Amino acid sequence: MKLIFKIIKFEINNTLRSKWLIIYSAFFLLLGFLLFNFEDETSKAALSLMNIVLFVIPLVSIVFGTVYVYNSINYIQMVLCQPIDRRSLYLGLFFGNSIPLAFGFFIGTALGILLNGFELTNIKPIIILIGVGVILTFIFTAIALWIALRFNDKARGLGVSIIIWLFLAVIYDGIVLFLIYFFRDYPIENFMIGLSLINPVDLSRIFFILEFDISALMGYTGALFQKFFGSTFGSIVSIGTLLLWIIIPVFFGLKSFSKKDF
Repeated sequence: MKLIFKIIKFEINNTLRSKWLIIYSAFFLLLGFLLFNFEDETSKAALSLMNIVLFVIPLVSIVFGTVYVYNSINYIQMVLCQPIDRRSLYLGLFFGNSIPLAFGFFIGTALGILLNGFELTNIKPIIILIGVGVILTFIFTAIALWIALRFNDKARGLGVSIIIWLFLAVIYDGIVLFLIYFFRDYPIENFMIGLSLINPVDLSRIFFILEFDISALMGYTGALFQKFFGSTFGSIVSIGTLLLWIIIPVFFGLKSFSKKDF
């Protein structure tokens, strides 16, 4: 465990020196400041920011994580020459990349909101927004590391990462709408709820819907989730499934890392 923390500390210090992390934090600082400055209602401003978070955080996390692995092959080979087990190194790489990104998002968003004189009485939507952003960071960083370890070619690995992001963040909703239209005369409610569980981006949106009861504004899948599961149970299912979206890619990434010949 001490070895894992040492690797995480080194990776965090290395990532924090990156100018891209500063730009990433500054982006959310400016975005949070502008949205909460021009919108009087906290919930509406949080909703607007959430729609941007659902696109930007998965994209940045999966691209940054994928590129980092390919650019750090020599470093990984050097570390593996030392008496360090692969499990500790992999977990150190994962947390060392995901924590700075999550921290950058948190700091940038929090400062942008606080600069507007944010009232503590309306803190609930902000907590949910930041929590969802942090979870998505860990999810797509885990996916990025798994992809980079499965494909030796950098261009192919980066292409697969972008395709996965494009599918989960953009194409998925189009497929859902097509299925709803094509099978509109059939009872597909349970099937649509099942589809929502296989997309962490949609799950994050649904979790926000359940807390603020705005499912009508966020699509058919959100309304179904609200209707069949209810607020409390739906939140539990959403959080549990999002955690699985972190655990499963980490598990398979660790498995690939343990077998990979560097």
